[in-house]
Amino acid sequence: MRIAIINRDRCQPRKCSKECEYFCPPVRTGDETIIFEDSKPLITENLCVGCGICVRKCPFGAITITNLPEEMSDPVHRYGQNGFALYGLPVPIEVRVTGLLGPNGIGKSTAVAILSGILQPNLGRNASWEEVLQRFAGSALGDYLKKVAEKGVKTSYKPQYVDRIPKSYSGPVRGLLERTDERDALSDLVERLVLSRLVDREISSLSGGELQRVAIAATAARDADFYFFDEISPYLDIYQRINVARILQSLAKDKAVMVVEHDLALLDLLAENIHLIYGVPGAYGVITRPKGVRVGINQYLRGNLPEENVRFRESSICFEVHAPRIEKDIPSLIAYEAFTKVYSTFRLQAEPGVIRRGEVVGILGANGIGKSTYIKILAGVEKPTTGSFDSQLKVSYKPQYLKADNDVTVQGLLRSVARNFDSSYYQTEILRPMGLELLMDQPLLELSGGELQRVAITACLSREADLYLLDEPSAHLDVEQRMLAAKVMRRFAESTEKTVLVVDHDIYLIDLLSERLMVFEGEPGTLGIAHTPLEMREGMNAFLKVIGITFRRDEETRRPRVNKPESRLDRMQKEQGEYYYSVEES
Repeated sequence: MRIAIINRDRCQPRKCSKECEYFCPPVRTGDETIIFEDSKPLITENLCVGCGICVRKCPFGAITITNLPEEMSDPVHRYGQNGFALYGLPVPIEVRVTGLLGPNGIGKSTAVAILSGILQPNLGRNASWEEVLQRFAGSALGDYLKKVAEKGVKTSYKPQYVDRIPKSYSGPVRGLLERTDERDALSDLVERLVLSRLVDREISSLSGGELQRVAIAATAARDADFYFFDEISPYLDIYQRINVARILQSLAKDKAVMVVEHDLALLDLLAENIHLIYGVPGAYGVITRPKGVRVGINQYLRGNLPEENVRFRESSICFEVHAPRIEKDIPSLIAYEAFTKVYSTFRLQAEPGVIRRGEVVGILGANGIGKSTYIKILAGVEKPTTGSFDSQLKVSYKPQYLKADNDVTVQGLLRSVARNFDSSYYQTEILRPMGLELLMDQPLLELSGGELQRVAITACLSREADLYLLDEPSAHLDVEQRMLAAKVMRRFAESTEKTVLVVDHDIYLIDLLSERLMVFEGEPGTLGIAHTPLEMREGMNAFLKVIGITFRRDEETRRPRVNKPESRLDRMQKEQGEYYYSVEES
């Protein structure tokens, strides 16, 4: 059994010679395997022999032919002939937080639209509700879908891209929140999400992190049976993420809560069970049965599902405990004495420090604590108020908030900043791992948030510089994209002996990337203290002690895992002063 997918956005028949039809072996023998309707090709799947010639010959990479396991039944939903197909659905469970883990473009939004009653599943053939309920009869999912069909389920949904909220709502934050407060929970949510200073501001004036917290409050304030949160971590620091996790857990005491999340440490802390989603992005997605959160995450990292007898990734994602390099063998890029930067309402105090050539330094700290100010001083954009700091470094900087403001293509942008664009090194070590080959002819204005993020990371690494600064490169990237981006950044630093500083709140990304760590402490918006760069273990212990949570390393994958608060291991590690992982695990 196979499915054929045609990406209508990439397909451009007027710019090609219809290679898909011309080279197709069945077409050459007289079959109508590929025909053109309204100038676009259509592929008849039961006539396709799966040779893959059309896939290779298409100049725009618009065709995907995928062989499916024989036991795969009809899809739950399909978007027409040669459109995306979804197999399986997650099951909302009351008094529990259920996680969804899978790459972008794999069907999570389709699944949520079905569970919310926005989209009626068609079983791939315009099926009626009666046929749908018959297929799932006798299961918990069937009982739930029956309520959906009878309009008996009320849902509350937080979208993925919160920066689009100002386009659909204008006015003060208070008006939006009061309109959604159906449970009389607004005052509690405003306090717990620290929104009191924002309620009288215009929604259009909010930053990404502020919009995220407002969107979470508005979603949680509704009186619903099923709550769905599509990515809660973007733009939030780790303190805010843990705070939101506790709010969602309290919400799930008498409701069904489902969360899509790519921050695995947060998902591990938040969810009790998860559904994995595998397949081919943009072609088809398969949702597994629920799994325990530890087992599910480990299987996802390995790329192997034993119960389903499916391997969906060739290699495992591995975590390593990096041994510190000997400092005397590493030349320094920049050494600085203590300095301060004073504004009217904020003060940054930086301890003396040394940043070395060819290393990756992770930077952790709350939002509004001075990380961006520190980076600007390193780059020579800002001058310190006290203390001398003479930086002659050439800096390449990727900001936290991205916006495409012209219609240049991805290839046009990258060619303008990368001198070695056509070299085999650039193509194999940067472009391909970042998954940009099929986006080369796409205008920046048409890219999704995750696509724009990958282009921005690549553009930052493409410029000639001494120091590369990336602010939240994980935002809008799925797990695999984060891990691949981490590998690209680390290899780049090692092979070019350039220094990379990464500001992020994803512990997994920082763990994969960093050799050393800078921790920022203080009071957000008032005082920031930039501590000297430390070895990973020492820095993580200092950071996590302030938060009050402990991590251990999973025995199977070596990934960091959050210990349950007040568990035996949590108490023991706190007594040892080992918040990142215990002495026995080193």
